[in-house]
Amino acid sequence: MIGRNPRKRPRKAASPPKPKVARISRRNGDSHRRPTAWLLNHARALFFSLGKLYRTPTASAMTVAVIGIALALPAGLYVVLTNIERVAGSWDRGVQITLYLKSGTSDPAMTDLANQLRNDPRIERVKTVTPEQGLSELAESAGFGDALDALPNNPLPPVVIVYPRLQGHQATQIRALRQNLATRPEVADAQLNLAWVERLYAIVTIAQRAVWVVGGMLALAVLLVVGNTIRLDILNRRQEIEVAKLIGATDAFIRRPFLYGGFWLGLLGGLLALILLALSLWLLAGPINRLAGLYGSDYVLTGLSLGATLRLLVLSIAFGLGGSWLAVGRHLRDIEPS
Repeated sequence: MIGRNPRKRPRKAASPPKPKVARISRRNGDSHRRPTAWLLNHARALFFSLGKLYRTPTASAMTVAVIGIALALPAGLYVVLTNIERVAGSWDRGVQITLYLKSGTSDPAMTDLANQLRNDPRIERVKTVTPEQGLSELAESAGFGDALDALPNNPLPPVVIVYPRLQGHQATQIRALRQNLATRPEVADAQLNLAWVERLYAIVTIAQRAVWVVGGMLALAVLLVVGNTIRLDILNRRQEIEVAKLIGATDAFIRRPFLYGGFWLGLLGGLLALILLALSLWLLAGPINRLAGLYGSDYVLTGLSLGATLRLLVLSIAFGLGGSWLAVGRHLRDIEPS
């Protein structure tokens, strides 16, 4: 029909634009999934390496035993050294400066001198011995009572015994204190019995150096044992590593189970070292307590403290990780797919 407008086709409704919020939420979801996937991968590698040790019990037990014994030896020496230092610390109380006062010094003058010395911060305690007390103690200890009774008068001077607050390894300060006390007008002579304590501390110092030397050598042995164990594991799984590299696995992904294997070897070796050390202390505790009782002492053998125990476990894990890292870094580069 002329003049009639043709029917217009209806327009398609435009699709609404996709909101950008959805894209943002997807990105947020990926960012949340990445840490979870990372943790899952590490957890799988952790338990996979533990299962691998479980599937080879004989070889794993031998490696853990070597690591445990190597760690138990320096730990045992450290315990022995700690107990020796405890004994030396108790013997520090035996260090004394004996002040022989001039003849004719009265008891009140000796008491005044003792009170002055008690106020000195370098002095822990002071003991006074009158001539009569000294003669009585000499008669009881030496058994010369009849001979001493025959003396016309008491030849012993008044004595003031000073116990320094300083310890035996501070020999220079103790000697300076003796020289200072010897200059007092009431003092005729001042004697210091410090030589045997200095010898004891010299022996302790040598023992400390020996512990560090032995510990360093055995730590190197642990690194070599763990490294050799991981090296053999890498060589046994060479074809598996080549296939993994062919399909795109990264070195970090391949390295992860071997590092966790070193972690488990170090941790189990450290726990075994603690068990061996506790067993050794249990076997030695009885004889040492009986020996201390014979000397009239209540000394008790002590083991590792909580801090030392944690340090031993951390060091054993560090040695395990260090040995595995060195082995993996050295041999993983040599394995390439052909």
